[in-house]
Amino acid sequence: MEAVQKDNWYFVALLISLSFLKVSEQLKSPSSTVTLQNGMLLNCTCPWTGKLVMVTWTKGVNSSPLAVYHPDYGVNFNSAYDGRVEFINISAMDGSIRVTNVTEEDEGVYQCSMQTFPQGSWSKETLVKKQVTPTFSQNPNTTLNVSENEGVTISCSHNDLVDEVSLERIEGADGTGRLLAVCRKNDDVQQFVSGVKVNCTDEMVMEVRFNSVTRDDAGIYRCNFSMDAEVSTSLILLRMFSSPKGFIDVQHKWYIYTGGGVAGALVLMSVALLFMWRSRRKVRRLEYRPQLPTTKRQHIYTNDQGRVYDRMKKTTRNQRKNNPIYVNLQQARAQKKGKRG
Repeated sequence: MEAVQKDNWYFVALLISLSFLKVSEQLKSPSSTVTLQNGMLLNCTCPWTGKLVMVTWTKGVNSSPLAVYHPDYGVNFNSAYDGRVEFINISAMDGSIRVTNVTEEDEGVYQCSMQTFPQGSWSKETLVKKQVTPTFSQNPNTTLNVSENEGVTISCSHNDLVDEVSLERIEGADGTGRLLAVCRKNDDVQQFVSGVKVNCTDEMVMEVRFNSVTRDDAGIYRCNFSMDAEVSTSLILLRMFSSPKGFIDVQHKWYIYTGGGVAGALVLMSVALLFMWRSRRKVRRLEYRPQLPTTKRQHIYTNDQGRVYDRMKKTTRNQRKNNPIYVNLQQARAQKKGKRG
């Protein structure tokens, strides 16, 4: 009797296990594809509510876990991923991770398995693969011409709704690039280089601002747009140009000569205006000097100067004899003599 009860218990446990396996198989989320890049996000968000029991991340088939999270015991990482993997939003039903310092060995299929209560388990697979990128031989979609030491903004925008936008600087002929910044939907901006300003709008438009570009910044940049299982790219050519040194020297000399000529012309005009002003002032002073009337000047000449001139005329001896001589006698003395007689 006890053996029968024991067999029944095993049978019930087997049915429960099969039911959980069936539920787990039915509640498997569709797989997604992520581009292999530094700071890539592997999403693992359970679609229902409940209590999170444990989150396990594995790579490949029959491999040991690379990351494990337990609400009570914390996190544990494989030695190969320790320091490169982090749980970014540990909440009731979110076990998403971010992987940094990636290499080509990080390509492959990752599986996220979440144990919940009371719904059971839920899993999702994510394919991480290297993006096939265009080489320098292909024509860019946009060309930006900028002078050295000037500022420029590289904008990455897409007509469709995207979940992630990233900007890379192509550094190899095979299309390998260096990641500059990443914008993710409902996530903060992640920046991997200094000296630039990154801005992401709600419409997932990324703008990367270079305040002062140099010749080293010239080249091809690639915008990557992730949309579900599809990835789209856009190439931007940043072309630098500067004036030749000889042309700059000639231009500076031209500025110096022009400035000197203008300054000399201003000095000459100032001297000419000063001379004209002094001349006009002298003429006005002569015009306003007080003068006698013309009739009075003629009268003085005829009365005074005429008499002096007449006296100075030479006369003959006979004329001087015939001319009467006038003598002024003092009448006062004559009157005194008459009184005495």
